[in-house]
Amino acid sequence: MAKKIILDCDPGHDDAIALILAHGNPEIELLAVTTVHGNQTIEKVTRNALAVARIAGITGVPFAAGASRPLVRTAEVADSIHGESGLDGPVLPSPLTEVDPRHAVDLIIDTIMENPPATVTLVPTGALTNIALAVRKEPRIAERVKEVVLMGGGYHGGNWSAAAEFNIVIDPEAAHIVFNEKWKLTMVGLDLTHQALATPDVVAAIAAVGTGPSRFVVELLEFFAESYRTAQGFEHPPVHDPCAVALVIDPTVMTVARVPLNVELTGTLTLGMTVADFRAEAPADCTTHAALALDHAKFWSLIVDALERIGDPG
Repeated sequence: MAKKIILDCDPGHDDAIALILAHGNPEIELLAVTTVHGNQTIEKVTRNALAVARIAGITGVPFAAGASRPLVRTAEVADSIHGESGLDGPVLPSPLTEVDPRHAVDLIIDTIMENPPATVTLVPTGALTNIALAVRKEPRIAERVKEVVLMGGGYHGGNWSAAAEFNIVIDPEAAHIVFNEKWKLTMVGLDLTHQALATPDVVAAIAAVGTGPSRFVVELLEFFAESYRTAQGFEHPPVHDPCAVALVIDPTVMTVARVPLNVELTGTLTLGMTVADFRAEAPADCTTHAALALDHAKFWSLIVDALERIGDPG
């Protein structure tokens, strides 16, 4: 039986690939796509999500726009990585899908409450604002979701500051809410995603699929590679967000450990840091987990397979 997910994202080059992976893998039933401020403004990331839907042939799935700013702080964008549009590089088509009239938070709540308990997994790959607002508005979703598998954080360091990863630090209060709910949560952070490098052999395998969506992904990776070389000195770009989707598809794609996690809210130099306590075995009531090691070949084969299954939607 396919695994039901809600993808909460801020496309974003790697979010776009995460969306394609979720759509193209038969192990996933994509129930809804929601957007949140982050890589660019809510207007831009929502348009980007709809453009990806057209490229990949995603139909029959509701798309809803969500929070345009953090709970407390001023919104930040990652234009140094994703460009002015949030998806610089490829030429994006005009969207065909209409945005759902509901706010993303309401779509998340409605979808979870309409499905049987413990069947819907939340996969946030952007700021955690929508997820925090949803669980505050309808606390019952905390016991109804199967789990939360998020891309964000890291237990060794950050990328937006020395200590904090972008998705967490742009709304640390929301992240604190999400990390401290009593649902199963897995943090697929930088320690894991920095292993998901788009090396030349990976790009060649994607290009060999030879379809419109595969060419789109190659163009994404070419822009992403240059951004990461310039901004962070990577030889090959890490492709973060599909890692969270990949873990839902196939838990053997990475090694995961149960460990207490929390989010720093008061540190002058460590705001948004995700603190993992590896000092001892996790207590029995610990519901948080961190991803440790990636099977690089298995991960990228999932993405190539998804592109082959999608084909050329036309």
